[in-house]
Amino acid sequence: MSIEPTSTGAGALLRLIRDGRASTRAELVELTGLARSTVAQRMDALISEHLVVPAGGSVSTGGRPPQTFAFNRAAGVVLCADLGATHSRIAVTDLAGEVLAEDAQDIAIAGGPDAVLGWLERRFEERLEQLGRIHDDVRGIGVGVPGPVEFATGTPVAPPIMPGWDGYRVGERLAGHFGAPCLVDNDVNIMALGEHYRAWRSFDHLLFVKVATGIGCGIISDGRIHRGAQGAAGDIGHIHVPGNEEICRCGNRGCLEAVAGGGAMAARLRAQGVDAANSRDVVRHVRDGSPAAMQLVRQAGRELGEVLAASVNFFNPGVIVVGGDIAHADEHLLAGVREVVYQRAVPLGTRSLRIARSTLDDRAGVIGAAVMVIEHVFAPDVVDRMVATG
Repeated sequence: MSIEPTSTGAGALLRLIRDGRASTRAELVELTGLARSTVAQRMDALISEHLVVPAGGSVSTGGRPPQTFAFNRAAGVVLCADLGATHSRIAVTDLAGEVLAEDAQDIAIAGGPDAVLGWLERRFEERLEQLGRIHDDVRGIGVGVPGPVEFATGTPVAPPIMPGWDGYRVGERLAGHFGAPCLVDNDVNIMALGEHYRAWRSFDHLLFVKVATGIGCGIISDGRIHRGAQGAAGDIGHIHVPGNEEICRCGNRGCLEAVAGGGAMAARLRAQGVDAANSRDVVRHVRDGSPAAMQLVRQAGRELGEVLAASVNFFNPGVIVVGGDIAHADEHLLAGVREVVYQRAVPLGTRSLRIARSTLDDRAGVIGAAVMVIEHVFAPDVVDRMVATG
């Protein structure tokens, strides 16, 4: 069966090779319905751009074995960053999203764009030098930030915990520095993308919930990130939790984040005389067997479950993936979530629902950032333009 006849440029052939659906010219002819000479011409163009490389022969059905080809994952690198409220991770990946080098550091996003992006640029430069790569090798940059983003321009929009970032052209700055396209998105969106790509591609509808200093949710709908009209989709951390009036850092009262976020739990532990500066300290106390910390995390899971039960009824996901610092608190958080979701959501919505911890853990964001960039840079129409101007 051939692919859509309107999608038969060099970029479409590369997509078939990248997806593992074709590795020989004969298979490309069969899948696309193109003439052998046309396939040969477009393959030559992909080879000249170093996007495709010979991969040896395949099993012959008689005569000389056909030449096989593979996507050249070493034909460049992607720079990835997952910037959190208090902790950030960067990575350099190959063109298949495999991490080649990485780094992590405690750095406050509230320090402002000059401080944080200056640190980011320096770390990227160091990792490139470590790998023996230069700016010309960078195919793209992907960045996640803990706030709403205007995706088309790579600009944070009124982010509540990012003073000084509103309207700052993050994508423009990094693209200018490294001479490559830069995509910027909400940090939970890229985590959702990374988890979906690596572990849950058989599910078209997924919710990724990050429970750390704050709480956010990335939405995969029909296999794609759903961002909403202003990039604020999935901001469940600021849904009101009935019966709670704690003041949230957004200025409202009773937000889920102010009730069940890692920062809120750390503050409650401090009020009890327990040394807890952040969400990772909360997890440390849980692992040390602190009854107070375990009780807080279990109740946070129940509060989160209340919001997710409503989300299950509204969105009907196939899987809910829970990540972030607090997800490291063994099963205490997930137990609370499952307890309420399976009790409060409609039976049809939970009949085959999976609720699982993140498989990529702290790497979910950088892997998702890499996937975001790779899918953009190697979209068929982008590859067609690259080949035409090459």
